[in-house]
Amino acid sequence: MSSTRFRILIFPEEAGQVRQLQLNPGVILAFLVTTFAAFSIGAGYLAADYFHLRSGHEELLRLRAEKRVYQEELRLLALQALTLRQNLEAQARYDARFRILSQQPVADDVNENALGGPMEPDNAEAIGTIQGAKDLARQHRELQLPPQEEIRARPKEPVGLTWKKPSGWPVRGRVSSHFGVRKSPFSGRQIFHEGIDIAAPAGTPVFASAKGTVSTASYAAGYGNLIVIDHGNGYQTAYGHNSKIFVKVGQQVKKGQKIAAVGSTGRSTGPHLHYEVRLHGKPVNPRKFL
Repeated sequence: MSSTRFRILIFPEEAGQVRQLQLNPGVILAFLVTTFAAFSIGAGYLAADYFHLRSGHEELLRLRAEKRVYQEELRLLALQALTLRQNLEAQARYDARFRILSQQPVADDVNENALGGPMEPDNAEAIGTIQGAKDLARQHRELQLPPQEEIRARPKEPVGLTWKKPSGWPVRGRVSSHFGVRKSPFSGRQIFHEGIDIAAPAGTPVFASAKGTVSTASYAAGYGNLIVIDHGNGYQTAYGHNSKIFVKVGQQVKKGQKIAAVGSTGRSTGPHLHYEVRLHGKPVNPRKFL
């Protein structure tokens, strides 16, 4: 039985010989299979390219989103840096102001022997015995930490709160009594002075050395008219022997704000300011903050 063949006749437009083309079914099948395979392969490549492009587009969108997030974080960091710089500049201006005040000439009528302080302890607590002297020396060593140890001992201050730490002179005058063990101007005994005395004419303005909240504004035994300001982060400052008090308990005060006037109230030998700095309840040397 003869195999089936396909015959294709080709007629020219003008008179001429008719041509014919005979095709074997196997050839036609092979052509169709080859064409289908080529189409399938091409479609596969196109599909792969499409998914690759789509994946690349999604990755591009993701990267753009991350870029926007990073840009926003950089903007916030730049804003925080600007705020911190402004706070530091403000603190520097206040420090410069108080340091300039401290270096200006003081009136000739300043009593440099003006001293004072709280009520002294009784004989059992006074430094009149060897044991009392030892106890005071130990307390003094604890309060007088070396600079490196003091830095390590202090808690880390949150960003934005460092400017609340006391700094600068609270009054224009001369230091008449230093921090630490001294001879009492009243009893003659050796006692521990928990602050410094700054002699100044009566009525000289007293300024807050940092921002904070007034926790005490009243008369206290020994201290006279006393102001205590809580600055947060463990810091407190005290201002004693004032002639006048210009703030109230609970009032918010700013660094450099006038809070009192120098006087000689309480246990005092003349007009001066008794100034204390406390960290977590313990007195520290105020000279480190001037």
